[in-house]
Amino acid sequence: MSILSLSLSPFLNPTLSSHAPSRIQSLHPHPSSSMTFLKPLHHHLRRRLSISAAAVRQDTNLWTTAPLLTISPAASESLFHVTIDVSDYPDLATSHTKPGQYLQLRIPDVEKPSFLAIASPPSLAASKGVFEFLVKSISGSTAELLCGLRKGDVVDLSQVMGKGFDLDQISPVEKYQTVVIFATGSGISPVRSLIEAGFGADKRSDVRLYYGARNLKRMAYQDRFENWASSGVKVVPVLSQPDDGWTGEHGYVQAAFARAKNIFSPQSTGAVLCGQKQMAEEVTSLLVADGVSTEKILKNF
Repeated sequence: MSILSLSLSPFLNPTLSSHAPSRIQSLHPHPSSSMTFLKPLHHHLRRRLSISAAAVRQDTNLWTTAPLLTISPAASESLFHVTIDVSDYPDLATSHTKPGQYLQLRIPDVEKPSFLAIASPPSLAASKGVFEFLVKSISGSTAELLCGLRKGDVVDLSQVMGKGFDLDQISPVEKYQTVVIFATGSGISPVRSLIEAGFGADKRSDVRLYYGARNLKRMAYQDRFENWASSGVKVVPVLSQPDDGWTGEHGYVQAAFARAKNIFSPQSTGAVLCGQKQMAEEVTSLLVADGVSTEKILKNF
């Protein structure tokens, strides 16, 4: 039963529906208690109908059913690469316009949706009709159910949401030569979209990515680091619990950045943050203390 019919049933019966207009007209010269009742009821009915119709339209437009193309481990047992085919829905594909945007995903018969940042650049959706995601499987969540699906299974997607990273704040490239990027865990998803969308990293003198994970087994996209470096991004992996033999940065990304710093001109520096709240707050404090404007510290929410 539709939302529309459900909203009608408590208030309207066939008798009232067919005779209410003529009753109201005949009683108009002589108001009565019935008229007092019918007028607010009629107004309430119209309001309920309007709200219900809007809800139906919203639900129809909000969700698109699309099939899974691939699902595979990304780094550890809890991280997965997920690719969804949206080639039959060009309006949905082209609604991804900026790195850092996200959407809601739900599984049929599961009410609660999951919010997922889009890991692929907008150009991939436009050219190939696919969205790619890096999904962390959390016990009892929609994400866990998603990671248990197979190729060909379908999911429901909302329209693309969010403002994404406002790159106008760190443009033109010539003026903002330093861009420092920070990501932890699955927060690397929208950062991958940013790097692979091309934001002029090759035209800037100093672009660094501080990417934090517990250990290398939990660090996604290692196979992309070389390409990112060739595009002008220096990748600095930071491990909080590294295995024996690790000689790179250790601890948390904010500490690794504090040790390195090397910001020579705060006025020409921008930053991109995506990941744990504590990391974002501490990195923001470090940058602002060095003179970087908060307007130049980009987030995707």
